[in-house]
Amino acid sequence: MIKKVSRNEARLARHRRVRAKISGTNEVPRLSVFRSAKNISAQIIDDEKGVTLVSVSSLDKDLKITNGGNVEAAKKVGEALAKKAIKAKIKTVVFDRGGYLYHGRVAALADSARENGLEF
Repeated sequence: MIKKVSRNEARLARHRRVRAKISGTNEVPRLSVFRSAKNISAQIIDDEKGVTLVSVSSLDKDLKITNGGNVEAAKKVGEALAKKAIKAKIKTVVFDRGGYLYHGRVAALADSARENGLEF
C-alpha cells in the first residue's frame, strides 16, 4: 500500500528545495514566513552569520491581535516587520515563503511589507 505524505512533510520538502537556492546575506537578508493554524510569524535572517535580525509574530503583545490566524493579522505582522526592518536599516530582502503557497495570509504579509517600504 502506498503511504500518503502528510501536508507538513510535503511543505518541508518544498521548503528544503527552495532553501537550497535562497540564502540571506548581510546586504540582502532572507525574510522567512512561518504560518500555523492560529498564528503567523516572520523573521529577517542573515544566513551567513546564522542570526535573526528582526522578528515579528501575531503573538506579540504590542500588536494587540486577537485572532492571529486570519489575513488581517498577517497584514499587521507584515506592516510591523517592515517598520522594524527599516529602523534596523534593512531595505532589501529575499522572500522565503517557507514552502507555503503564495496565497492568502502569506501573500497578505508580503504585500503589507512591500507597501511599508521593504523591497523584494
